Amino acid sequence: MYLAVILDEPEKIKIIDLTQEDDPISPVVLPFEIGNALSAMYKRNRLDKSQIIDCYSIFQKIPVRLIDVNIQTSLVIAADYGIYVYDAYYLEIAKRYKYSLLSLDNRMKEVASDLGIHSLEV
Repeated sequence: MYLAVILDEPEKIKIIDLTQEDDPISPVVLPFEIGNALSAMYKRNRLDKSQIIDCYSIFQKIPVRLIDVNIQTSLVIAADYGIYVYDAYYLEIAKRYKYSLLSLDNRMKEVASDLGIHSLEV
C-alpha cells in the first residue's frame, strides 16, 4: 500500500482518500520493509539511486503511527494461515487495535476476514 503511494501507482488517490480520517498504523518494521523494497527495485533496475532516495523521502512524509507487534501472536497467525510473518504483523495490530486493514494483497484480505478484521476496498 505504501509503495503504491510512494511510486504514484493508480491506486494512490483511493488509498489517500481512505486514510484521510485517521492516520494509519503499521508495524515498527515498516521503514525497513520500505527500504528493502526500494533496494530490490534498484537491484532490478526499476529505479535508479536518486529515485530510491527520493522515494524514501516521500515515505518519510506519510503520516503513520508505528506500532510494536506481538511477534508470538504474529507467528501463530503466520503458521495457521501459511503466510509470511511480516504480513501477519499487519493483521496482528489491526486485530488488536480494531483497525480496518488496507492492503492490495488478496490473501491478506482473506485472512483478515477469517480473523474478523474489516478490510477497506481499494
